[in-house]
Amino acid sequence: MSDAGQTQRSTGSKIVRFALVGLANTCIDLAAFFLLLKLAMPPLAANVAAWLVAVLFSFVANRFWSFERDPDIRLHHSFLRFVSLGALISLGVSSLSIAVLAGALGVWPAKIGGLIVAAVLNFLSARWSIEGRLLK
Repeated sequence: MSDAGQTQRSTGSKIVRFALVGLANTCIDLAAFFLLLKLAMPPLAANVAAWLVAVLFSFVANRFWSFERDPDIRLHHSFLRFVSLGALISLGVSSLSIAVLAGALGVWPAKIGGLIVAAVLNFLSARWSIEGRLLK
């Protein structure tokens, strides 16, 4: 499942790398979200646009640093898997969180709560998208 010369990483190493990419990705997402809100974009539209920026960074970083690439999964298939699952998980969870909780908690707590819930689910989806497996 790994390219020639590519070192096999332990699951613990992948989790740490994924978490570091996730922290950077979260900063990118929040910065873009903040900027778009300041530019008077509605919160749900700003969430989608910020997610698009962040997902591009996340795919590249996770594909080339966090996980071993499965050479049988073509780059565009891996990207489509990553984006489609990311849309269902991170974008869906954060948008749902904003739609449901923003009125009661505020936009920022709702956004951050959605990001936290999506993190674990995103690890599994990223691993499947890039390595072609969920567990092991």
